Amino acid sequence: MTAPAASAAETVAVVAFDGISPFHLSVPCMVFGEDRTEAGAPRFRVQVCAPAPGELRTNAGFSLVVPHGLEAIRRARIVVVPSWRDDCSAAPPELIRALQAAHRRGAIVVGLCLGAFVLAEAGLLDGRPATTHWKLAPAFAKQYPKVKLQPEVLYVDDGNVLTSAGTAAGIDCCLHLLRVRHGAETANRAARRMVVAPHRQGGQAQYIEQPVPATAERDRLAPLLEWLGRHLDKPHELDDLARRALMSRRNFTRRFRESTGTTVGQWVQNQRLALAQRLLETTDHPVERIATGAGFGSAVSLRKHFVSAFKVSPTAYRQQFSRA
Repeated sequence: MTAPAASAAETVAVVAFDGISPFHLSVPCMVFGEDRTEAGAPRFRVQVCAPAPGELRTNAGFSLVVPHGLEAIRRARIVVVPSWRDDCSAAPPELIRALQAAHRRGAIVVGLCLGAFVLAEAGLLDGRPATTHWKLAPAFAKQYPKVKLQPEVLYVDDGNVLTSAGTAAGIDCCLHLLRVRHGAETANRAARRMVVAPHRQGGQAQYIEQPVPATAERDRLAPLLEWLGRHLDKPHELDDLARRALMSRRNFTRRFRESTGTTVGQWVQNQRLALAQRLLETTDHPVERIATGAGFGSAVSLRKHFVSAFKVSPTAYRQQFSRA
């Protein structure tokens, strides 16, 4: 995606509906709708719209007034469907047509949480990767078999169509879109304002309901995870980590997955990639030094893993997001 000129205000249309969750509706409004007075900061014109504008009920026991109809989508550069009904009922035909028209003219269309169901109904996800809330992922896969569902991730960016997992993952997705279009510092400022992490590594598996003992395991593994985070530049053998955690190799690997939702190797890899991102954004260190400091050993190895994870080289990433 190519970032627009900072002086031009982008219209962001956010679709509401009767019975919407106020939290889901507020996510894109908070990320894109807050006043930005900093010099050079991007400006957005957020318009909440609905198939039937006027007074709408929420699922929190109060109502809200939506002033705009779906004509707002025709003017929008970014269109966000922040959620949908829990019964996954069909969207109004006029909303489907508006989303299809927005997609045809090149707008970025975003489906947060169950909003992915609406994008799929519109045919915008056919043959493309996407995600949604883990609890309804089986229903989504059955209903839309043409979509390449990735239920384990927090969000999926497929260029001009983005989808996210449930609830707070919508924040991750919107901050990511802000970051891609306007750079790391803009996204980081928004994250600081909202008091959230600007970028989270990991996937939905970390948030899927776990047996009660998993909480105790997280507490038990916390010192090891903290130690690993401080020693990402060193190689780590699984047996050594198991001994440090005072567990057998088999018990350690099982409990690590229960606690983090991923394998030891993938967790370490994600942390190293996150460290490399931060160093590329905030320092002018040579890529070779960053590769060594993040535990990849060489610039060649860093580039291989970085491109695989983010579809961009470390050098190109630095050019786009560097604040150094």
